[in-house]
Amino acid sequence: MEWLDEYEKLVIRMDTPKVVIDNAVCPTATLVQVDSARKRGVLLEAVQVLADLDLSVKKAYISSDGRWFMDVFHVTDRLGRKLTDDSVISYIQQSLGTWTEPSQPAALEGLTVLELMGADRTGLISEVFAVLADMGCSVVDARAWSHRGSLACLVYLRGEDADAVRVARIESRLAPLLRGDSDASGGVVTVPACSVPHADRRLHQIMYAARDQDRAFPGPSVSVESWEERGYSVVTVQCADRPKLLYDVVCTLTDMDYLVFHGTIDSNCGEARQEFYIRHANGSPISSEAEMQRVSQCLQDAIERRSFEGLRLELCTPDRPGLLSDITRTFRENGLLVAQAEVSTKGAMASNVFYVTGTTAGQAVHQSAIEAVRERVGIDCLVVEEHRPELHQKAKPDDRYDRNGGVIGLVHLGNFVKRNLYHLGLIKSW
Repeated sequence: MEWLDEYEKLVIRMDTPKVVIDNAVCPTATLVQVDSARKRGVLLEAVQVLADLDLSVKKAYISSDGRWFMDVFHVTDRLGRKLTDDSVISYIQQSLGTWTEPSQPAALEGLTVLELMGADRTGLISEVFAVLADMGCSVVDARAWSHRGSLACLVYLRGEDADAVRVARIESRLAPLLRGDSDASGGVVTVPACSVPHADRRLHQIMYAARDQDRAFPGPSVSVESWEERGYSVVTVQCADRPKLLYDVVCTLTDMDYLVFHGTIDSNCGEARQEFYIRHANGSPISSEAEMQRVSQCLQDAIERRSFEGLRLELCTPDRPGLLSDITRTFRENGLLVAQAEVSTKGAMASNVFYVTGTTAGQAVHQSAIEAVRERVGIDCLVVEEHRPELHQKAKPDDRYDRNGGVIGLVHLGNFVKRNLYHLGLIKSW
């Protein structure tokens, strides 16, 4: 019937998000506005799209009224510049304009994931990759976080390397390494890659499940208060700004089964302030002081997991068997502790990023250790940064050159966004 067809078209138009990307409204950032019918998890999906492109959110406004919501994000690239690349803008519009949950890159389809959790120590990552290399496993992708003495890691293996017999052997060899000499629990869980829709979110979930209930030192400022008149709980976060901060906060609230109805985000001079008006999924606010304390502590932990001071080492080189084992062994032999790792492969090339400190978390890294790593992997393959790029920091005229006088190309300056689009399979080169 014609009237039914028109009704279905109307429903589709109402449920399909309207995405506006504008470079004229704000002089310092690109405005991304999303209007749509409200559904659970939609805020996390939007923030995840921006985070996966390594975009920085300078300001944001979140509002949900009844069945409708509106999110407005002021975003820049990691160097504080507006978005001008048509492929980036098109990808944002395509991803935010469908509300199909972001899918895995095609390169990860059909893979098997090892979920590792254990007591961290210097050299543990190296030992894990050495075992996998010894067993002839090809690591396609990996993510690892270390936080407060614990390590969580996801390792993606090719299907032919993860048959039942080999997986049992892998688990039997890795489990003792992850437990170490401590009484802390540690182990390996093997799951299909399709059950891990987003690596960062899964790492948060693993570390949340194994979190330490006692906090012996102060963390970021997180307050939770009650606004009884309007039936909301108000969460306020104040801390140093950094990449993916908004994602980590929204991800944690979502996985704790809270809904964000309104919110404001503002960052200025390296400091961030985020305020969220939340309720339980059943519509009720937080009702007890103990629950408020739990929310505060879980958000502090989530913020700290990716807060980092040290060196960022980025290695782009042809992939080969045992590459990760060799690199991480070099770190261990030179007293470097891997705080975070991001490993990916595309065709015959490996792109590996490691965040390292001295043998004690936060300890300075000696130049001799870096030179040893350069000698092992090749001077032209390694890019070193003394810390993560500051949000909204403009590039200086001589930022094109590293300390050795060499030109640092697109990987170092650049386009972090293009690199991620490349690994997502959306552009052919970067």
